[in-house]
Amino acid sequence: MPASPRRATLATVAASAGVSVATVSKVLNGRGDVSPVTRSLVESLLEQHHYVALPQRRRGDVAVLDTIEVELDADLNAYSTEIVQGAVRAGAEVDAAIVVSIRTNADRTESWARSLATAGRRALVAVTSELTAGQLAALSRVRLPLVVIDPMNLPQTRGVTSVGSTNFAGGLAATQHLLTLGHRRIAYLGGPATAACNQARLHGYRAAMETAGVPVLPGYVRSGHFVYQEGVTGGAALFDLPEAPTAIFAGCDNIALGVLEAARARGLRVPEDLSIVGFDDTMVARMASPPLTTVRQPLREMGGVAVRTALRLAAGERVDSHHVELATELVARASTSPVSPESSSGHR
Repeated sequence: MPASPRRATLATVAASAGVSVATVSKVLNGRGDVSPVTRSLVESLLEQHHYVALPQRRRGDVAVLDTIEVELDADLNAYSTEIVQGAVRAGAEVDAAIVVSIRTNADRTESWARSLATAGRRALVAVTSELTAGQLAALSRVRLPLVVIDPMNLPQTRGVTSVGSTNFAGGLAATQHLLTLGHRRIAYLGGPATAACNQARLHGYRAAMETAGVPVLPGYVRSGHFVYQEGVTGGAALFDLPEAPTAIFAGCDNIALGVLEAARARGLRVPEDLSIVGFDDTMVARMASPPLTTVRQPLREMGGVAVRTALRLAAGERVDSHHVELATELVARASTSPVSPESSSGHR
């Protein structure tokens, strides 16, 4: 985010209005002993200066907990639940309160940033969110620090602090695992084409295929959403290709589960007829049948790092890097095996 302007104070507004600080305070508190003309002027200037009345950090001798808003852009799922757990644990370690909310991009209006600051939030952690330059500016005006986990886009604004994982290395490892097992017809079924994490996983897949001298066949790369149904429909489409893949690298565990269902519906056995690799290593990967080979993202650690970074920014500290990547690792389970002669022949 760009350098934040100074937060407007009562004195700032009072000077602009040509009235006393006490008069501005009366308007804020709804007192009746202010003329309608003065009240209207002060209210207008409060809005113009983006004034936010912050709650007191102490109530008597009792300290008020720092509160971090963790904002999701969709309902809780296996991925976001892991991140929230990490965020809550990190908050408990430093006596900070964590508030979890769900807001779509359309909900993030100018009043959204002001309401967060007015509610006393010290910082915002946004999970897989697509933020516009205008929304970043709104947060900057109320001096609310932002940390984004797995951003869906990268706004052309310097200084956005984000936390993710080594997605390229994870995509590379997943594809190399399948190549080592003898697979050559390997497809990638991913999330949104514009999502930074999806692009990195796809680039890792392509790099592994290119290094091995294995061509990516037409129709073998599909983009969609990080949801179960994408695996069902995308998997079915891949099975309909003239040369169906013997292995599929899915951009997340939910997509991989959808591919498992698509394979079951076609009478394909996993891993005998089709190998599948996911990404995330959420609880559903371990509960799948067969248990899913996947790339582990340290999701809880990502949530914890985001909260600790947000608190540092709220305290006015500088961070060493605006983007933190935590290491991924391949977890081999039962959804992958060496390619069978029947599968490699192209007949299903």
